[in-house]
Amino acid sequence: MPRKAAPLTDSAIKTAKPKTAPYKLSDGEGMYLEITTNGSKLWRMKYRFDGKEKRLSFGAYPAVSLAQARQQRKEARQLLADGQDPGEHRKVAKREQRHTFEELAREWHRYNAKRWAPATADKAMSYLENDLFPIIGRKPVATITRPELVELVRRIEKRGALNAAKKVRQWLSQVFRYALAKGAVEANPATDLNVLAEHAPRVEHHPHIPLAELPELLKRLDATRASVMTRHAVRLLLLTGVRPGELRNAPWAEFDIEAAVWTIPAERMKARRPHIVPLPRQAVAILRQLQEITGSHALVFPGRNSARPMSENTVNKALAGAGYEGRQTGHGFRHLLSTELNGRGFNRDWIERQLAHGDKDEIRDTYNHATYLEQRRGMMQTWADSLDALCAGANVVAIKRKA
Repeated sequence: MPRKAAPLTDSAIKTAKPKTAPYKLSDGEGMYLEITTNGSKLWRMKYRFDGKEKRLSFGAYPAVSLAQARQQRKEARQLLADGQDPGEHRKVAKREQRHTFEELAREWHRYNAKRWAPATADKAMSYLENDLFPIIGRKPVATITRPELVELVRRIEKRGALNAAKKVRQWLSQVFRYALAKGAVEANPATDLNVLAEHAPRVEHHPHIPLAELPELLKRLDATRASVMTRHAVRLLLLTGVRPGELRNAPWAEFDIEAAVWTIPAERMKARRPHIVPLPRQAVAILRQLQEITGSHALVFPGRNSARPMSENTVNKALAGAGYEGRQTGHGFRHLLSTELNGRGFNRDWIERQLAHGDKDEIRDTYNHATYLEQRRGMMQTWADSLDALCAGANVVAIKRKA
């Protein structure tokens, strides 16, 4: 019976000197310290799996201590007892550690940004950079657990940002679905996070004031420190009925000011179909003024970094500064426009097309490709004229559509 090797000691390791050929100091159970001719001391473990002799490396002494090497040996022998090859297990673990959450999330974003509207791509990246990367960005994606994600979303909910928390849950689920398809994870830990979501109070998402209060709002807005670009943006939202994101991301190339038409391509629209916006005379006048300010830029409303658009919060902050926080938002002007035009008896199809809404009847929507451009041009000019009359003190209630 072979003699059992005595366990190594730190003093024996420290005093071991290099020789003319590499040699080994055994610690038992397959583990040994290899002393190379240049004096390096390397931890190894010899084992057999499926009838083949194999070796594991545990690192170099003293970076890996005797106690640490023994712990690695213990873990390897447990894997062998469970019928697993420690070497293959290590390869899989290294492969799983390769991708961090930020790497996978940015790859997912690049993949999807090609089919998203720019506003959607910007918003998704904003949530990633502000709420996710600082917390889990550097973590290997395969090591992230469901409880971690629940706690991450809870942090967002605790600051009262329930809408942001909802978006974060959606993005997390999509990123991990992408990682799952790539084989970077074996399961999606972000499924069903909405089951534990904080319930949001019922609120009016896009409040708007009565039409009669509009002159006072515009007067107050002009008296604030809001920039002329912001004030122009508010008026263009009123005069066109477009979504705030469609306006702030608009490049000058989409406008034909001479023809008084703004053509928004499908990739920038929520419904993914091109939208033609007739421009009343008042909107054309504002755009000509804006040309003198931002005409040399690609965007009509560039932000501080001219390559990016005005912030999505700029208009709402300006309205809040004018005293209308919780009473009027940029998106709320669409509701005001819809309420007033429907109340004045304009054709419902014209109004819905102006607002770029799809028909609730999907079959009807599929076959109704009419843009009603000329009808909408007359409707929106009547609307713009009525706003001028209102601000001048006329009785707008009497202004109805022409028969």
